[in-house]
Amino acid sequence: MAAPSGRRNGGDAASLWPALLLAAMALRPAEAVSEPTTVAFDVRPGGVVHSFTQNVGPGNKYSCVFTYASQGGTNEKWQMSLGTSEDHQHFTCTIWRPQGKSYLYFTQFKAEVRGAEIEYGMAYSKAAFERESDVPLKSEEFEVTKTAVSHRPGAFKAELSKLVIVAKASHSEL
Repeated sequence: MAAPSGRRNGGDAASLWPALLLAAMALRPAEAVSEPTTVAFDVRPGGVVHSFTQNVGPGNKYSCVFTYASQGGTNEKWQMSLGTSEDHQHFTCTIWRPQGKSYLYFTQFKAEVRGAEIEYGMAYSKAAFERESDVPLKSEEFEVTKTAVSHRPGAFKAELSKLVIVAKASHSEL
């Protein structure tokens, strides 16, 4: 669609053009969060501490690090998704088992962010799958600090299937 010419004739379309342009911009889909980057990785049992890290944002300014130890079974396919807000001041990190419930026995876990401070963090014993919903851990099983969501020793019941973090840039450059 081309911009109307400057000609005026009665109730011309030229005077409506700015209003139509503003209306079209207001109706376009919101782009509050960048398209998330999702990477698959294996969660491996054996009682050894493992870590998986991904970066996101301009210059990879944010990092999400998942550190864990688990027992039983065999490797499970998990995913980590990261996305940033349009202004790059917030980012999300979601770590989960796409098939829902994990069958591994987690002895510890920690999801840590770098370059940002956590505004919201949640841990789940079961991730939503098909018709089932997420099942959150009890609040006494995990803790949320400014930079991490982690198990509480002695209180964590070894079930983990999903972690969600929303974080805000630690400081804003002027």
